[in-house]
Amino acid sequence: MNNEGIVGFQELVDNPTARVPVCLCLDTSGSMGTVEGGEYTRTGRTVFRDGKTYNVVTGDVVTRISEMEKGIDQFFEAIKEDDIALYAADVCIVTFDSTAKCMMDFMGLSSVESVPKLKAEGDTVMGEGVNLALDLLEQRKQAYKDAGVDYYQPWLVLMTDGEPNGSAEELERAISRTASMVNEKKLTVFPIGIGKEADLETLNRFSPGRMALRLQGLKFSEFFAWLSKSVSKTSQSTPGDTVKLDLQGILGDNGWGEL
Repeated sequence: MNNEGIVGFQELVDNPTARVPVCLCLDTSGSMGTVEGGEYTRTGRTVFRDGKTYNVVTGDVVTRISEMEKGIDQFFEAIKEDDIALYAADVCIVTFDSTAKCMMDFMGLSSVESVPKLKAEGDTVMGEGVNLALDLLEQRKQAYKDAGVDYYQPWLVLMTDGEPNGSAEELERAISRTASMVNEKKLTVFPIGIGKEADLETLNRFSPGRMALRLQGLKFSEFFAWLSKSVSKTSQSTPGDTVKLDLQGILGDNGWGEL
């Protein structure tokens, strides 16, 4: 067992609170560097990323990935301010671009000082990303069982702004695994599309019974605020109970999502 595993197990022993495992599976492909605002100047250069050609700009820009990173930071801070959720939330971050990576393994947020820096580059190997996320969730569930710690139904947050262009086999395997776990009530999935080019049709395949939603503009902060409240509400229930999430905070002018 490596050092990271030893620390993770000891954390479970020291804090036997029932956990809410949340894996953020995030698209960090080149298109997530798309500029959505700010003050900038065109350089006259172009680059080809994630299957498309983009103009290169310089200046104080607002990008999809910078706003997503800011939303995650606010999510972490909101959890830290909730005495119950702080000890229950168990968060992992997986990113996918040309490869799938675990940027932050499962851990309680009391020991997290900052959000891992995210960089937009490469393609969109969504299937590989989701399969890594599911593998990590399974490993974490086994760690709970080994430590005698109870846990709530795991959550998978899948966010992407494009179409998957990795291995077709890996994509189909990821969809099959995810849909099967959802149907068996072993996983809750929140599929979120970013921008007009997000492939909601594919996202819907990951989530039987819960339609994928498109983020309204750059409302990452609003989404992660809703997510932190949902984690808090779940952590105050008993594992196995059905928890009704706040649907009023999702759609409409005051929400973060749209169909």
